[in-house]
Amino acid sequence: MNSTTEKRIALISVHGDPAIEIGKEEAAGQNVYVRHVGEALGQLGWQVDMFTRKVSKEQDPVVQHSQNCRTIRLIAGPVKFVPRDDLFDYLPKFLDSLLQFQKANDITYPLVHTNYWHSSWIGMELKKIQGSKQIHTYHSLGAVKYNTIEIIPLIATQRLAVETKVLETAERIVATSPQEKQHMRSLVSSQGTIDIIPCGTDIRRFGAIERQAARSKLGITPETKLVFYVGRFDSRKGIETLVRAINESQLRRSKNLQLIIGGGSTPGNSDGIERDRIENIVNELKMNDCTIFTGRLSQEILPTYYAAADVCVVPSHYEPFGLVAIEAMASSTPVVASDVGGLQFTVIPEETGLLAPPQNVTAFASAIDRILLNPEWRDELGKAGRKLVETKFSWDGVANQLAELYTQFLEQPVTKEAALLTQ
Repeated sequence: MNSTTEKRIALISVHGDPAIEIGKEEAAGQNVYVRHVGEALGQLGWQVDMFTRKVSKEQDPVVQHSQNCRTIRLIAGPVKFVPRDDLFDYLPKFLDSLLQFQKANDITYPLVHTNYWHSSWIGMELKKIQGSKQIHTYHSLGAVKYNTIEIIPLIATQRLAVETKVLETAERIVATSPQEKQHMRSLVSSQGTIDIIPCGTDIRRFGAIERQAARSKLGITPETKLVFYVGRFDSRKGIETLVRAINESQLRRSKNLQLIIGGGSTPGNSDGIERDRIENIVNELKMNDCTIFTGRLSQEILPTYYAAADVCVVPSHYEPFGLVAIEAMASSTPVVASDVGGLQFTVIPEETGLLAPPQNVTAFASAIDRILLNPEWRDELGKAGRKLVETKFSWDGVANQLAELYTQFLEQPVTKEAALLTQ
């Protein structure tokens, strides 16, 4: 292998386009993770190709993010948005397109880092075909997800089988928190090797503006008690819990209490339907006077909203990591989050924020009030959160850990014979 090949990596993210605007349908933590990992690896000298699925004719087939990092959109089935649960049938076409790209560009990826279960299937096929080494990040575990929803999709059996196989056959699984690793072991398989490397955030962008400057920019008064949520509109994100908690707040009758719900929605798609449901709840509770729906927040303005808030709430029913929590903490804003999954890892109770049982309206109301009613403590939590993120959760640190892991496997010879053992 020449030096360029040795430093070449394919990041595969079938449904999470690293180049798409964050906040659109199917655009969330996974997109942020892949994009920032790719760009940070590029800064370290790696040649990074990020593969995703093209979903509209207007999309460029290749997006060059930097000299060493690009997104490549492959044709796999109809060139339109397809919900995640319906994507599996198009994976063979995605694989064919990736192999054609390799052939046309005289590239064979010795190492692939796959993201989410669809991509893990692609990675396992590449192991069989050309002996590529595979690193995998789940982003979400079917075994956990299906315990939190009432209607189990038809794809569930297939997903669970694929998630088990990749844990048992990949060279390494990257868990983003100790809690996620524990779930893999207890719910998926006792086999396979798991490393814990957290997600990261841009500590130069988040935290670059002070709270009063941020409020001035957004037209929010200094005395406002501002509670902030940002994310997709999905019932599992727990937005209803937050809305009802604000309605129970001790400050509910105060004119100074304000809830901002940030996030994109597309009419007719799942997030648009959930937004309509949340808006109906706001109307029923007569909370229109204190609730603002911003719609999608651009990555340019998002740090300003985080900085302006007194508290950021992450009320998800489950999160394998919880990127929003560390973005808020990087902005020196305390977090109230569900006591689940990776949020137990990122939020330190009584130090950087508070945890509450998921879907427990009264507990969330109490936790939010504790911070809102004690401004000095709020500032202490914010400072501690910023320090924690600087120490543990920068993208540069994440990329360095991943680069060490990649190098470890690239130093081993790639053989199809070894790959056949996984079949």
